[in-house]
Amino acid sequence: MVPPVAVSPLIKTARYSALIAGIIYGKKRYDYLKPIAEEEKRIEEEEKKVREEKERIAKQLAEASEDTILK
Repeated sequence: MVPPVAVSPLIKTARYSALIAGIIYGKKRYDYLKPIAEEEKRIEEEEKKVREEKERIAKQLAEASEDTILK
């Protein structure tokens, strides 16, 4: 095997700086997007409730309008 190559301290510093900068950027981006996603989720849940209620009413109307022996 080839012995490991000594990495320049400048390169090490640059790599760790980029890593830390990426972590900080990711945290800021996450904090920015989280409230937006929560609002979209809340709206979707409200729309789902309305949609399910409409489907329930449509199902009841369909059952009520089926042919029965009382007609």
